[in-house]
Amino acid sequence: MNTLAPDLLQATQNSRLADGLSADQVAVLAGVLRLQTCQPGDVLAPEGTVDNHLYAIVDGTLAIVKHLGQDDEETLITLKAGDFVHELGFLDGKERYASLRAATAARVLVLERARLESLIDTQPRVLYAVMRAILRTGHSVQTRMAVQAAELTNYIVKQHGRY
Repeated sequence: MNTLAPDLLQATQNSRLADGLSADQVAVLAGVLRLQTCQPGDVLAPEGTVDNHLYAIVDGTLAIVKHLGQDDEETLITLKAGDFVHELGFLDGKERYASLRAATAARVLVLERARLESLIDTQPRVLYAVMRAILRTGHSVQTRMAVQAAELTNYIVKQHGRY
């Protein structure tokens, strides 16, 4: 077995991707991840491309940007350490809706779909833990959106449509 870089192992252990994994399982997961350093402005994935990578932010911030480099460029959201990026596209292989750009210096764990799939037969529990972490993130986003939609509806109703 290859020796893992200590910073990769530590970043993996601290990531939500490793929730519930033993030390040996964390090492297996780290073996299919790579730790990438980004400078402000680096584009990790452009809008409109198919990207088979999941990104877990270790430190720094990443921005999801629509119409990157155009007059109508818009930052949709800025994500921070602990957040996952592109988890649904990672799973379904659809084109990216927006670009992923480093807003600040950042380090990210990068998981390629094929590398995760390589664990299906040999480490199914590690794969299962990663899938649960991705689903927990999706569930959290869905819950937050439902709460915000209810708050917006309540605001509009209380204002009698005048907002």
